[in-house]
Amino acid sequence: MPLVVVTGYPCSGKTTWAKRLKSELERRILAAKANSDPGYNYKVTYYSDETFGITHDVYGDSTKEKIARGSQISAVKRDLSKNNIVILDSMAYIKGFRYQLYCESKGMATSHCVLHVIAPLDKCLEWNAKVAQQVQWDVDIMKQLQMRYEEPNRDAKWDSPLFEVTHMEGDLLPMDEIWNALVLKKAPVPNAATTIQSTSDNSFLQELDRRTHEVISTVLQQQQLTGGRVQIDKDLIVTIPMGTASTAQLQRIRRSFISLNRMRTIERDRIIPFFVDYLDRSLNNED
Repeated sequence: MPLVVVTGYPCSGKTTWAKRLKSELERRILAAKANSDPGYNYKVTYYSDETFGITHDVYGDSTKEKIARGSQISAVKRDLSKNNIVILDSMAYIKGFRYQLYCESKGMATSHCVLHVIAPLDKCLEWNAKVAQQVQWDVDIMKQLQMRYEEPNRDAKWDSPLFEVTHMEGDLLPMDEIWNALVLKKAPVPNAATTIQSTSDNSFLQELDRRTHEVISTVLQQQQLTGGRVQIDKDLIVTIPMGTASTAQLQRIRRSFISLNRMRTIERDRIIPFFVDYLDRSLNNED
């Protein structure tokens, strides 16, 4: 079974992207049937927390959550076949869980990929507040899951090939690359949705990494001396609700910002202002 693991924060748009992927794959399979092209005999199976009956409160209980992950793995194992593309629309926020799924796919000599839906927590909280109350997430559980979330790493075999989409309007699924990876068994061609290779883009990423690192270093050095109100530059202030923030917390926010912005270029002199604003909003949504 070609396996697609869809992962992201709650209310990040993950299910919307997963269902869009299902429709696009079915459309390509139908087109392949016309000429008996590769993929003509494939089908698509979609699983989500909803199809498993996994409610949001399960993620607030470690025992229930462990049982839920077991049911997901069992379903994946049951449907293992070389011509059935299984989409698992799950939190999949633990790298060990994604590794287990990768091993199941590898054991059947089938292809595998991860689709990471990237959205900042404040945007997820905003969307969560707009849905019907009966399907809303508990805000505390959302924040806990963000704290525990282990982001996919394209250098890890269980997260590779890794495709990323964002919450931004107009973003597109890299369907050619996903089809190649799942059906044609070709290595994905690097592009804006997978990885950035050009010298100019690498230069931007290095600058993005360096300048965000400078901001985090300043916050760590100054926060205890300034009572949680750190001035990065003129008119650029980070307010820390609890007075201090941990290194792990700050680095997680930094990684999220880099993930969101590595697929588009920001003017160099705007990186720090954008990041300070993002950092301030993220910290004040975690209190």
